[in-house]
Amino acid sequence: MTKLLQERKSAVNLLTIFTIFTFGLHFVTVIFLLFQGLRIYEVTQRKPLTFVQLVDGKAVPQTNTLEREPEAIRQFVSKTMAAMFDWSGRLPAATVEDVTNPKADAGILISTSQNLTKRVSTSSWVASFGLSEDFRQGFLALVADMTPPEVFSKNKNQALTAQLAIQRVYPPEKIAPGRWRVGMVANIVQVRRTDNKKLLTPFNKDFLVRAVDSFEHPLANSITPVQKAIYSVRDQKLEIYEVSDLCLTNPYDSSPQTRLQRCSDLPNSSSFTR
Repeated sequence: MTKLLQERKSAVNLLTIFTIFTFGLHFVTVIFLLFQGLRIYEVTQRKPLTFVQLVDGKAVPQTNTLEREPEAIRQFVSKTMAAMFDWSGRLPAATVEDVTNPKADAGILISTSQNLTKRVSTSSWVASFGLSEDFRQGFLALVADMTPPEVFSKNKNQALTAQLAIQRVYPPEKIAPGRWRVGMVANIVQVRRTDNKKLLTPFNKDFLVRAVDSFEHPLANSITPVQKAIYSVRDQKLEIYEVSDLCLTNPYDSSPQTRLQRCSDLPNSSSFTR
């Protein structure tokens, strides 16, 4: 009888030890899975490495994602606005064949502030993705109001072309971490194709620019040329979120000492758009 009780007691002890060991193994497994889940979540939330273009054209990784080279900011504003007011009546060249034989630009329909439907050039529409999303539609509506319908005319006697002639882009002024103010002095030059008659419209503006993140398209090899152009604009990791009139206290003379001032700082002034 005593021998039977000892064997039963030994069996119970082995079962207890096996249960505790199994529970401990499961507990360690759960902890490991939680740790791996946290690591995966951290990777998915990690921002992509930001490359900053230097003055010599080289791109270097930047640990501070809010910093940008001043020259890169100036070039971004210049290129974005030059494309915004590129009203050539031709589609942007996507292939070598398009360079020698450009296609006519039918424009893209935009709803204006007067609830009218007008056209902007494809170049303007692509360049508008360099603006913040909450600002883009309003600015495009103003560009649509400014764009002459003759830009899209197939009649050579009525056709117009226009481009932005930039005279000066001021060095970026840092106003907050990752935000800058950039002044531009330029003219929108419209040319009638028949007689080369020119019409100059001053475009002296003050741009507020901020640093943003951008991501590549997951199917980069299967997107259209227009989509590639849009992603190229966003790849600059900058966006314009406000445009105001730029007031020069002295006549523009290309001098670095020429003091500029926002029109909103002066009495009886109004902004171009916000």
